[in-house]
Amino acid sequence: MPEQITPPLAGHGEGPVWFGRWPGLRWVDMLVGDVLTLDAAGEVHRRHVGSVAAVLRPRESGGAVLALERGFAFADDALQEIELLPELWSSTDVRMNEGGCGPDGAFYCGSMAYDETPGAGTLYRLDPRGRVEPVVPEVSISNGLMWTEGGSRAYYADTPTQRVDVFDFEGGELVNRRPFAHIDPADGSPDGLTVDAEGGVWVALWGGGAVRHYTPDGALAEVIEVPAPKVTACTFGGEDLDRLYITTSQVDTDLEHHPGAGAVFATDPGVRGLPARSYAG
Repeated sequence: MPEQITPPLAGHGEGPVWFGRWPGLRWVDMLVGDVLTLDAAGEVHRRHVGSVAAVLRPRESGGAVLALERGFAFADDALQEIELLPELWSSTDVRMNEGGCGPDGAFYCGSMAYDETPGAGTLYRLDPRGRVEPVVPEVSISNGLMWTEGGSRAYYADTPTQRVDVFDFEGGELVNRRPFAHIDPADGSPDGLTVDAEGGVWVALWGGGAVRHYTPDGALAEVIEVPAPKVTACTFGGEDLDRLYITTSQVDTDLEHHPGAGAVFATDPGVRGLPARSYAG
């Protein structure tokens, strides 16, 4: 069982990322618009960045790139100065949800409707020149998205499909989408994911209280049970990238029965992860 390493302080913890230039693990309390940082002393620091903080990744030139409610932004390493990019839509019914950086140096993030309307979301790409384009339309709850070490494949979850899919990445384009792993609704739904240095895929199960480890060919290798039902995402971190950090949510959760919901958990799975890719812009 993973150990709880923070108090249950996130209403909707998501998007963990480890980057050596930063003070420690960072993740978001998404629906209140905060980025959280766990420092080396075990203290959690909270920084407000917008109405929604969907995901953040490091920026090669310094600082971070973020997805906020309706678009992208840049920030310094301390997250004190936020530079907003133009909003991508005006509707208040849709928000950004989850994403990551690709081997092309672009930052990808997908959206979803607040009421989870099917097909209302889009996966967007912010390229290193600052241009934004849609790359996968008509998604419902865009989640996951991480590339293999060599960058030839990317794993993605549109949560209501109950699948993790895999794309080939050719010529800077996501192509040849196909199922990688199916998850029975009784076991939860696929949320955030990460890829290890051996090509294994680790998938957080929303409503399933677990992280599943799949081999590169899609076979289920391991299930890590988490003492919170709404497991949202996971990432490898620590100096040797050998610790798996797991975020959780308090949304629609009985906190009397699940007092750890909203905390970050960690475990040592016996494999190393991949360094976080950076935005090249």
